Amino acid sequence: MGDVAMTVPVLSTLLKQNPNIKITVLTRAFFKPMFTQLTNVDVFEADIRGRHKGVLGLWKLYKELKQTGITEVADLHNVLRSTILKTYFSFGSIPFVQIDKGRKEKKELTKLAPKTIRPLQTTHERYADVFRKLGCTVNLSKKSVLGKEKLPEKVLKLVGSHPNKWIGIAPFAAFSGKMYPLELMEKVLEEINRQTSHTVLLFGGGEEEIEQLQEWQTKYPTCTNIAGILPFKEELTLISNLDVMVAMDSGNAHLAALYGVPTITLWGVTHPYAGFAPFGQGINNCLLSDNKQYPFIPTSVYGNKFPVGYEKVMHTIAPTDVTQKIFELLVKTE
Repeated sequence: MGDVAMTVPVLSTLLKQNPNIKITVLTRAFFKPMFTQLTNVDVFEADIRGRHKGVLGLWKLYKELKQTGITEVADLHNVLRSTILKTYFSFGSIPFVQIDKGRKEKKELTKLAPKTIRPLQTTHERYADVFRKLGCTVNLSKKSVLGKEKLPEKVLKLVGSHPNKWIGIAPFAAFSGKMYPLELMEKVLEEINRQTSHTVLLFGGGEEEIEQLQEWQTKYPTCTNIAGILPFKEELTLISNLDVMVAMDSGNAHLAALYGVPTITLWGVTHPYAGFAPFGQGINNCLLSDNKQYPFIPTSVYGNKFPVGYEKVMHTIAPTDVTQKIFELLVKTE
């Protein structure tokens, strides 16, 4: 989801700077709501578990895509499926440019040895490079974010229409190497609940996550669980109206950044220098684990690999640092 979300500001810029272009986005149907604010964009569903499954399914997908009249292909994923599609498109001599993911650079950045780390090209710029190779103008800026969505009555009834600030917190991540310990996140919630009456909106998914968020909602009056309550489209609408979002190096951070929401990210064995920082968010909004205590950081691009002894890297991010950053950004939104 994060990878798809990062394409949106790039496509927004592309369309503004190349107004004659029409885009067909090939992705999962679930992600379609991310693109509703973009003009000249259609979403084509990739049914990779159904009619587009396997080599023959991808051939069928190729034939269906050709019927849309596309003249060029920008592959922003560069995986086995898209490489097979590239082969098919070569039969029709349709230009097909794939993203350079910088795998060699990222391998060097994440090697298990003390190192001097440097920022690599951002994923957003890597996406933009694909379109540049197709002859398009793409000059990214913070102005490429989407606007706030109008909140439907269903959402307002859930969270209330009071004048308090809305703080989003998404405490989960796909891998433990980049997830803030829940006991420390609870200390953040305790402090917010003690200091303010602002509303904390909790985001997540899956039965165990929902159970945890429900427990916090019961325990802390400021908290409202959103996980499992709203469909994705309405959840996006709510995210667009947040005053601040706190997330891991994860999809929810990228969703908030789409709308220019001040977004705080917490980093464990991953690092924003690998190129996956949320769009338009400064490095000061990235709270990093202690690189002096854990000199191998980053050990992984995705958080799925870390050496023995690095299980508690995120304990070096103090809950007080998180709450301080939250309140700092809330003041800036006043």
